[in-house]
Amino acid sequence: MPKPVLTSQSSATRRVRIPALPGRDAVRRLPALAVVGVLALGIAACGPGDDAGPARSDKAASVPVDPPTTTAPNPAPDGPGARGAAPTGPAETTVPGPSGPQPSAPTPSKPHPSAPPTGSASKTPGAPSSAATPHRPSHTAPAGPPAPAANRAAAIPPPLVSTSIVRSTTNPGDRTVALTFDDGPDPRWTPQVLALLDEYNVKATFCMVGPNASRHPDLVRRVVNAGHRLCDHSVTHDEGIDKRSTPRVEHEIVSARDEIALAAPGHDIDWFRAPGGAWSPTVRQVSAAYGLKPLGWSVDTRDWEKPGVDTILDNVRRELRPGGVVLMHDAGGDRTQSVDALARLLPWLKDQGYRFAFPG
Repeated sequence: MPKPVLTSQSSATRRVRIPALPGRDAVRRLPALAVVGVLALGIAACGPGDDAGPARSDKAASVPVDPPTTTAPNPAPDGPGARGAAPTGPAETTVPGPSGPQPSAPTPSKPHPSAPPTGSASKTPGAPSSAATPHRPSHTAPAGPPAPAANRAAAIPPPLVSTSIVRSTTNPGDRTVALTFDDGPDPRWTPQVLALLDEYNVKATFCMVGPNASRHPDLVRRVVNAGHRLCDHSVTHDEGIDKRSTPRVEHEIVSARDEIALAAPGHDIDWFRAPGGAWSPTVRQVSAAYGLKPLGWSVDTRDWEKPGVDTILDNVRRELRPGGVVLMHDAGGDRTQSVDALARLLPWLKDQGYRFAFPG
């Protein structure tokens, strides 16, 4: 720095003049330059911003320890193996924090594309209760398999009639016989059977398949108007009905009953006959629960095998006892032999002193 110059030699007073310093403007600019330098040093120390790449480990201290997290609800399980399995959802992303990995909070303005309008919120301990949103339980188990057979049987309503299989007439001690015809009505064979019964003034029971009754309601009405009675013979004639679930058995019995009743309003349907005689406790219990007595037979003519008219008649003569129930068919295929056998059977039964009745 230049030395001060004395401007006076007076011993009393000395005035000192400071010469002008060079670069005074540069000096005045030093504060601004210092601020810029400090800012530059601070930016360099902070490193790249959040958008420059993955979060760094030295920023972990700024992550809250207990942030509220929102998870999208898991949809109902679907597809193979979903039944009975707890639903699973996508894994949450995490960033390390002072207390271990913590779920990263989603950006409110950008919800996850997979999240439905109504989601579930899982609240981390310590998070305020206001962070939770309305939700459905994310761990609700899907519908399980049908209940075991014991439980299904217990769920059947109490029987309205006996569950015992009817195999005789109402008066089994008398010389009576009940004729029953299965699988109709059929527009070709049922009218021929009705004509023969009318000729000999015989009343019989017709065990009808539900869809056949729906297709031919006029024949159902002809049957009841002639004084014959109706029996439910299922929807699909499933001869494996004894192995079906309770809901399936109910469908086979109740739906067929309703179809027959719709074809002949106001007429009773008193029995249910299992296709092929495939009885099980469940079939009998469901039948009885809907007021339908389980109907079997004591004489199988085996006309469905088409063994010949003579064989059909021989089967009846050999097996029939007073009070018996005879099984024949008026549908389900070519019933020429059945009709021809009936034409010979009716006069023979009358000659043997049998009276015609209905099942018990």
